Amino acid sequence: MEELKPLSDFFTAIEQDGRISITHIGIYAALLEYRAKMGNSNPIVAFSYDIMKIAKISSAMTYHKCVKDLNAYGYIRYEPSFNKNKGSKIYFHESDG
Repeated sequence: MEELKPLSDFFTAIEQDGRISITHIGIYAALLEYRAKMGNSNPIVAFSYDIMKIAKISSAMTYHKCVKDLNAYGYIRYEPSFNKNKGSKIYFHESDG
């Protein structure tokens, strides 16, 4: 059950945060799944379409808004690449795994 700890910690952190929607949760869970597939590296380098596919999100605008929100709220650190041929870096806080 150790592999569920980062998600469990996230749920604890967002318990009283009314800004977080189901879409934020879906994207965060998808980021964790992608991170696990990449060997739990920190940061991960990911393209939006990879995460969107896992999270079952079809709108790039929704994805980018939620990732920027998660960054602004302090749940992740997001460094966009602004280059379609280079993935963006997403850092997880050490308590997240």
